[in-house]
Amino acid sequence: MGIVKRGWLLLVLLVLLSAYASAQNAEVVISNSKDWKDVYSVMQYGYLAQKVPAFIVSDRHAPVILNQWDPAAFTIEAISSKSRPQVIGYKSIIEGNGFTAKETVSDQITIDLAARLTDINQYVIVDPLYGYNAIAVAPYAIVSRSFVLFADQDTIADVDRFLSSQNPEHVLIYGHVDREVMERLSKYDPETINEDGDRFANNVAIVKKYKEINDAKQVLLTNGEVVEAEIMSGSQPVLFIGVENVPDKIKEYIKNSNIAVGVLVGNNLVGTATTVRRQTGISTFVKFARNAREPSGPVAQIEGLDIFYLPKVPFNLQISKIRYNKITRQIEVTYTNPEGVAVFFKATFTVRSENGEEQVMGDVDPLFIEGNSEKTVVYPVDPFTGEALSTDIFVIFGEARYSLERVLSGTMDVEIVSVTDESQLQIEKILLDRKNNLFLVYLKNIGEVDTYAQTEVHDVFLLGERRIFGAQDIVKIPPGQTGISKIPTEVFGDEDITNNPTIKVRTYFGEREDALVKVIEGQLDLRIKGFDIIDYAPHIIILLLILLIIGAMRKKKCEHCGHKNPRKRKICKNCHNKL
Repeated sequence: MGIVKRGWLLLVLLVLLSAYASAQNAEVVISNSKDWKDVYSVMQYGYLAQKVPAFIVSDRHAPVILNQWDPAAFTIEAISSKSRPQVIGYKSIIEGNGFTAKETVSDQITIDLAARLTDINQYVIVDPLYGYNAIAVAPYAIVSRSFVLFADQDTIADVDRFLSSQNPEHVLIYGHVDREVMERLSKYDPETINEDGDRFANNVAIVKKYKEINDAKQVLLTNGEVVEAEIMSGSQPVLFIGVENVPDKIKEYIKNSNIAVGVLVGNNLVGTATTVRRQTGISTFVKFARNAREPSGPVAQIEGLDIFYLPKVPFNLQISKIRYNKITRQIEVTYTNPEGVAVFFKATFTVRSENGEEQVMGDVDPLFIEGNSEKTVVYPVDPFTGEALSTDIFVIFGEARYSLERVLSGTMDVEIVSVTDESQLQIEKILLDRKNNLFLVYLKNIGEVDTYAQTEVHDVFLLGERRIFGAQDIVKIPPGQTGISKIPTEVFGDEDITNNPTIKVRTYFGEREDALVKVIEGQLDLRIKGFDIIDYAPHIIILLLILLIIGAMRKKKCEHCGHKNPRKRKICKNCHNKL
């Protein structure tokens, strides 16, 4: 019996010694960069390589973060950006705190770290313009042992070169990427997750893939705008909630899944997380602080989480005016999109008069407004007898049709007008100008008044997405004439033309430039803009001049009279002497 006890004691001692030796060799990797992509890459590298990853967010943070580790138990590698470090000479700061340290300086940190992971042969590709896509795939990348690479039209050559050297087993393209990226990566037969560019639908899809590997019943709740240690660790999937509204796609997924707990990272979305709890029934908790690394006083202190903020995609929506047109019996709401990003929106209005009248109106389906543009939407109403109208406003909006995460609310006075609109318009045809990447929509004014028009094309199928493109400018068309509405689009390949034999065109028009209250739609055959002599006139002139010069150089000059004859002529046409 004593021998057995001694054996167990020896075994425990060996385990403790092993753990101690392991702790002695533990390595921390710290990102020293102002570029979120570097921070992200260091974090995923650290977790995949079974190191301790961290990042600094300022020069002051650089020494503070070191207080959480014991110099006797950890060594530290600083991975510093060559062009955008948080602090210069971080290695000396680390060594000054008693650590054994080394520093790697690079301007291609992501690919350099991917190359270190020789046991990783699966990759996820995201566009760096959409940082939230990188956050969405981070947990899946860890549990599937995949490395996330950033690729756009400027960096795809480097990414392709790296992938070619790795002969990848699996490539996943997540979210919207540039055409050049899709084309260069097609040789790897990639899997694609992209439901019409909808980040919430894509998020649900990647969470489902995560749960196929690890059926976690707890999720992290965020809006995809921060890098944080637990988000990057892969311990649980990340589920996006909106900034001010929870998209239906997220609520439906939670209700139909086995998710029981949601942990909100940071306290800036507490209101939305509360909505999640009320509407889905899951328990929600908030993670907003950690133990202080600079303790002061006898009471244990706390400090905020280490969070690195990603650049936000700017989108916004405003209402510039609301009118009640007594003649047409319509409420006219004019929206303004002040940013360059197109927005979808869905509104509800409750209009009241001083007489106690009340009418509710709104949109059944989300509507579209192009970036840096205006749009007027009309709603039929019964006549109001009052002369002082106001309305409650509730508008949800977002980047995609079913990703309405922001809220516009308030109260506005309603202007009363009495205006007729006799405008009439006809859509004649739509051409694709491949040279200038434009849709050209020909609109004929078949009425008797000047007409203003603005056009959209809907459900254009490009790179696996259903897209909407809109004109930013309003075109004025005199009676009896035809105007052209120009809509910027993306590059169309031959396959894209085949996939879009017809195009749905929607035109908003009216007599008033600031109130395009009429709508006309049509499904038209897509035609390609052909040869236009005006486009090529400069080239034609240059070519003719070159031909004239060549022709002049090929003339044969007569020695007797000086007349220039064609090169093949043997007798001068002027003096009839032999040439």
